[in-house]
Amino acid sequence: MADPRASLSALVTALERHLEAAAGRRGENDPTVVAAFEDVADAFETYDDALLEAYGEVTPLEVYSGDEDDDYDDSDEEDSDDDEDDDLDFDDEEDDGEYSGLDDEEYDTDGSARR
Repeated sequence: MADPRASLSALVTALERHLEAAAGRRGENDPTVVAAFEDVADAFETYDDALLEAYGEVTPLEVYSGDEDDDYDDSDEEDSDDDEDDDLDFDDEEDDGEYSGLDDEEYDTDGSARR
C-alpha cells in the first residue's frame, strides 16, 4: 500500500520545483518547465492513487490533458431549459478561452471573506 503522506510530500516537492522552473523560464517551451510540469502531473496522480487506496478518498482535482473538446457532448445543447446555466456566456466574441478573473461586481473589495 502506498503511503499518502509520502506521496503528498513528493507532490509538494514537485510543485516547488515547478515554481522554480517557471520563475527561471527561458522561452515558451523551456524543457525545464515542461519536465517540471510533467513531474507535477505524475506526483499528483501518485498522491491521488495513494489517497484512494489508503482511505477511499480522492481530491477534487484532475490533471489537465489538453483535450477539452473531447469532454463536450453535443447532446448537452438539447437540455437548454436548465436554469442553472442561464448566466453562462459561451458566445462572448471577446472570449479567448482564458480565465481572466472575476468582474468587479463578482467579488468583495472590502477584504472580508464570504460564507
